[in-house]
Amino acid sequence: MSLIQQIKQIYIPVKELDRAVQFYRETLEVPFLFQAGKLAFFDCGGVRLMLSPPENEDFATSSPILYLSVESIDDAYVQLKNVGVSFIDQPHLVAKMDTTETWMSFFRDSEHNLLALLCEKTT
Repeated sequence: MSLIQQIKQIYIPVKELDRAVQFYRETLEVPFLFQAGKLAFFDCGGVRLMLSPPENEDFATSSPILYLSVESIDDAYVQLKNVGVSFIDQPHLVAKMDTTETWMSFFRDSEHNLLALLCEKTT
């Protein structure tokens, strides 16, 4: 049995918590769980996403890339672009294995962190 079984929580450092909460809650429509002081929590399919200003310099420069699964990458790309999300590329094929194609498109959140839309299409 593996020591690590699943991702339970992901931390993303933010500069302005209210702005970040609004982006994840309203623009990306990630289900909001709660806010406690300078911490805000969202539910990403059972994985908690925690947004908070960094506690110290060690956390100030870290930024994980979240790969957000979508049913239709083209629809999600258009919808988010229409509400002002800043994409750095268009949806593109990154891998093809047997009958599955993996498509991605990268964008920046309100805090300039890099995120990606990810879609696995059956061919």
